[in-house]
Amino acid sequence: MQNSCLRLLLALGLAVAAPYSAKSQSITLQEQKGIDYDIAQHEGDAPANSGPLAHLSGVLHPRAIRIAMRKVANWELARSQPYFRRTWTWATLYAGFMAASPALHDPKYGNAMEAMGRQFHWQLRSAVPIADDQAIGQTYLQLDLRHTAPERIAGTRTALDQLLEGWNAPIPESQAKIPWWWCDALFMAPPVWSRMYAATHDPKYLAYIDRHWWQTSGLLYDPARHLYFRDQTYLHKTDPRGNPIFWSRGNGWVLAGLARTLEYMPSNEPDLAHYQSQFRQMAAAVVPLQDSKSGLWHSDLLDPEDYPPPETSGSALITFALAWGVNHGLLSPAGYQPVIAKAWRGLVGQIYADGRLGNIQQTGAAPAHYLPGSSYNYGVGAFLLAGAQVERLAEHQRR
Repeated sequence: MQNSCLRLLLALGLAVAAPYSAKSQSITLQEQKGIDYDIAQHEGDAPANSGPLAHLSGVLHPRAIRIAMRKVANWELARSQPYFRRTWTWATLYAGFMAASPALHDPKYGNAMEAMGRQFHWQLRSAVPIADDQAIGQTYLQLDLRHTAPERIAGTRTALDQLLEGWNAPIPESQAKIPWWWCDALFMAPPVWSRMYAATHDPKYLAYIDRHWWQTSGLLYDPARHLYFRDQTYLHKTDPRGNPIFWSRGNGWVLAGLARTLEYMPSNEPDLAHYQSQFRQMAAAVVPLQDSKSGLWHSDLLDPEDYPPPETSGSALITFALAWGVNHGLLSPAGYQPVIAKAWRGLVGQIYADGRLGNIQQTGAAPAHYLPGSSYNYGVGAFLLAGAQVERLAEHQRR
């Protein structure tokens, strides 16, 4: 009976969450500490019971995509707006809201971002910012690029210029002495620098990206597997089966970071083809790692046995990047649209009746376990980024 119902839902184009193994709830003490910290920061929560799933349509149709996006965006905005901060977790959510406003033809999400910028006086979190603290600058700059207002980007520009002048943000002792020593940084910082170039037309911001992206790539990119290690401490770690550890969210950060950086690079950028080549390599590498049932990716890309549930934040970042690549002519529609369609159906299957987006791994630096209802702001931001690009793809297909 259960299998018959499942087939019926799929035939109707309704997204269905994949069944969960008992291992999905084998949360360690260390993982629980991370969950408790994230909850204390108001970044999300992980209830034991999140109620029924929404059973929304996961078809690639603009209206269905917008319904799913709006449900999640409204739920997240209502619960998170009182706690807005300037950390990377919030900055990722803000990027999602910025993408949601034009996709949904609804100014309220963009208006909330304008109010957020004024609340923080358009300043970054720190005067000498690490990549995480630069991330909020993406939203400040995006707002400025839509309607120029110098005060929106002045603080970010001052901070970036200080980094150009040799000011050094702190680096942990165990890490390489380069600014973007962890792969997540390639989503947080380079899109800020490419947007600053777009706002100022000063090539020094592109030169900074060129210098440091390829430093990080040279250290963390596996040229055989076309995937990134999270940081240098993972270069020689393996899972119990002897496989290297490639974190889905980490690789999602890089793919999405490439897309968001390339979006504002000029066509005459000398290294443009090099970035595009890495983007295509990584896109091709993640496709065979997509789960054939859920349509999503596991927390550990090479180890679905120990991490069986789908992981929404990494999957959403990957989906965003693949859809962006098709929309911008870097990836073949014939080759990638079926992958995107399956992934979008899987993402919509993680939405609960109230609008909660589940199966988002808590903050961390590696694969981990989490509850099905686990929901955090950065995962929602990634979902909205994905939705905006998937909606654009579906709209183009419809026309």
